[in-house]
Amino acid sequence: MRRVVIRGGLVVTATDEIEADVLVEGERVAALAERGSDAAQGWTADHVIDATGKYVIPGGVDAHTHMELPFGGTSASDTFETGTRAAAWGGTTTVVDFAVQSKGQALRDGLDAWYAKAAGHCAIDYAFHMILSDVTDASLKEMDLLVDEGITSFKLFMAYPGVFYSDDGQILRAMQRAAGNGGTIMMHAENGIAIDVLVEQALAAGRTDPRYHGEVRKVLLEAEATHRAVQLARVAGGPPLYVVHVSAEEAVRELAVARDAGLPVFGETCPQYLFLSTDNLAEPDFEGAKYVCSTPLRPREHQAALWRGLRTDDLQVVSTDHCPFCFSGQKELGRGDFSKIPNGIPGVENRMDLLHQAVVEGHISRRRWIDIACAAPARMFGLYGRKGTIAPGADADIVVYDPAAEQTLSAETHHMNVDYSAYEGKRITGQVVTVLSRGRTVIDERRYTGRAGHGVFLPRATCQYVN
Repeated sequence: MRRVVIRGGLVVTATDEIEADVLVEGERVAALAERGSDAAQGWTADHVIDATGKYVIPGGVDAHTHMELPFGGTSASDTFETGTRAAAWGGTTTVVDFAVQSKGQALRDGLDAWYAKAAGHCAIDYAFHMILSDVTDASLKEMDLLVDEGITSFKLFMAYPGVFYSDDGQILRAMQRAAGNGGTIMMHAENGIAIDVLVEQALAAGRTDPRYHGEVRKVLLEAEATHRAVQLARVAGGPPLYVVHVSAEEAVRELAVARDAGLPVFGETCPQYLFLSTDNLAEPDFEGAKYVCSTPLRPREHQAALWRGLRTDDLQVVSTDHCPFCFSGQKELGRGDFSKIPNGIPGVENRMDLLHQAVVEGHISRRRWIDIACAAPARMFGLYGRKGTIAPGADADIVVYDPAAEQTLSAETHHMNVDYSAYEGKRITGQVVTVLSRGRTVIDERRYTGRAGHGVFLPRATCQYVN
């Protein structure tokens, strides 16, 4: 069994910061010992990694990605191979992607299609949520079978009528089923019926530029849908409710009220809402199309509420909603009609670095960085203990991180399969140096040494916050 020792670093988890060496045996963490202790000095190893002056942190868990997602007449530009390789470059060692049920088809058909897309192609470990887009008696029964299979979370949409949309009755029925089988309901909380009216009115008035995407998807329609989702979950008997890509202060307030009442309600935000704004959507010459996503970017003043929510645990997770579409040939489908711009922003490679920048700028602590990027998503989706921490018995998903390195984010140097960076030219402090995925070095001193097919599928337990 191959033994690796990581020496000299500061081990940072969601709960501790300790100057310790780490022993890896095979695919698992075998032990931690105080730096320089007799125990650590006595370890023998096939390979020693010098982490002097660096952090040793758990591999990131990105609980919201969309590789190869068909959307808006095209498909996300990152495959499972390119997207998981880019994730590894950015210090993420687990992604939870979304299998999609098509209207009129079984959940099993959608899940099997995503198994086939991912199998043998992933550089890091992966799991699936299930998008439930056709709530019927048959699909409700299938939810039970999927939970037994380790697909323990189900996403519903209050947006996108005619595509993914579910009405309140369908949402209630799915929530009732989840309350019985232990599954988690993930909710895209925007009032899609009202938004479609505003889209139609904007286009009829000649308001076609990308910035109008943000103007029609109003803050109040996100807050209203968030409130409605919480109340439906209460009526259904309180399955865990996880509201995805929260972007607005008013939506955070709805989550805070629910959590103060003791409800099992959780929230996720994304780097784009923490670092970008409607100023980007308004960039001239159609450049704003690069930043079209849903929920949309908000005015910059909402960022303070999102950071506060992360500090106070009213928001628990930062994921990326990585859904890249190239500007050339894909985003351009919406020239003259913002409603036809494919919704999505690339970011799976940037998340850990951007959140470290938040540590540098004083928004969050080091341990909170690891909590929202590693531990909390693992707990939320039934992976904690194996993923999200550095502890004996955990998978050896470990990142050696240089907190003093400086870099400039750019499409010229990123590894995502997309022709622009949402953070082009942004200077940040901190960079991934070395990455282990289940004990195997996949990034070695800023060189990619991984391979497609190393990543394995992860069946998941139910939400570890409530069970």
